[in-house]
Amino acid sequence: MNLRRIPAVYMRGGTSKGVFFHVRDLPRSPRERDALLLRVIGSPDPYGKHTDGMGGATSSTSKVVLIAPSTRDDCDVDYLFGAVSIGEPLIDWSGNCGNLSAAVGPFAIAEGLVAPVDGLTRVRIWQQNVGQRIDAFVPVRHGEVLEDGAFMEDGVPFPGAEIRLEFLEPRREGGGDDAGAGVLPLLPTGAPQDELAVPGLGSIRATMITAGNPTVFVRAEALGLTGRELPDGFNRQRKLLARLEAIRAAAAVRMGLADDAEYATAFRPATPKVAWVARPTGYRTSAGVDVGADRIDLLARIMSMGKLHHAFTGTGSIALAAAAALPGTVVAEIARTLPGVPTRIGHVSGVLAVGAEVSQGPDGWCFDKAVLSRSARRLMSGWVHLPASTAGPPQSA
Repeated sequence: MNLRRIPAVYMRGGTSKGVFFHVRDLPRSPRERDALLLRVIGSPDPYGKHTDGMGGATSSTSKVVLIAPSTRDDCDVDYLFGAVSIGEPLIDWSGNCGNLSAAVGPFAIAEGLVAPVDGLTRVRIWQQNVGQRIDAFVPVRHGEVLEDGAFMEDGVPFPGAEIRLEFLEPRREGGGDDAGAGVLPLLPTGAPQDELAVPGLGSIRATMITAGNPTVFVRAEALGLTGRELPDGFNRQRKLLARLEAIRAAAAVRMGLADDAEYATAFRPATPKVAWVARPTGYRTSAGVDVGADRIDLLARIMSMGKLHHAFTGTGSIALAAAAALPGTVVAEIARTLPGVPTRIGHVSGVLAVGAEVSQGPDGWCFDKAVLSRSARRLMSGWVHLPASTAGPPQSA
């Protein structure tokens, strides 16, 4: 027998897809585990197609999720997310996927890690990448996860059942009672705006924030952009992509996430995200649907793994909503929002509404909570099959 098989579930969460695993079924060695997961997805693929793997050859569909019973008393499951590079042998474990967070609860219930409760089952998730608790409220009927429903989200072609996600304040790596635990500062530099020095570009005004995933926001006009850009033509502009990566890498250093820009580009492509915002105006989505200026509070676009995202990342939307609620940020200066009202983001695929709460304490501004609704469903359950030589045999948990 020259093949090995590993239990897995292929799931959609929001506008993303990923392969879900139980931690117990994977090698304990991070090196062997990552080699195996890269082969599952089909990376690295110099052709950029993921022909020999489960990946979808985009940043939104080349993802892996690892789930285990939680080691924390206040959570049900531990959730680790990996963003898989398409062309490089690299999995970035530095951030979370807000969209796939919606699929963690259904996976945990269906796999017997959380007992179902008819109506709404609360699944308490510990997000290991960023040290954050997420409460998912999953609809259940007759003891099974409900996937059918009328909830629609722009970027997903079919309706589903609504899953409400509550993202609570993130904590330092380790979290809980571990050494170094504590609430992460919402503004790593201490200021709502900074002058960010970018090699080859000069100085640019930016807001750097840690809500959701670490994200840097700039004004679209500062880049010669409008906030109405669409991926197809945009992602062919190599010089523009390089400028955006330079901003992202410079922000990674300024936020204390990387020692230098070269490291951020080579080994931390998933975070921080870089996004640009513009005042609300009418535009046409990638599906050809006209969105009026009265339906949105601002225009926004975000990069993901070096490409313009086909919608807007879930964690990026949390960061944007938090920035909109925080006085003096690049986002708050242009967003048409009211206190306590979700921010309506005009993105590539349509409109996304996200609510966020921030507060000011003795040590500065803090992220308290964000609320986001998504849908999720199982696409396939069974085993992924790999050449036996991919990695060493999994060790029992």
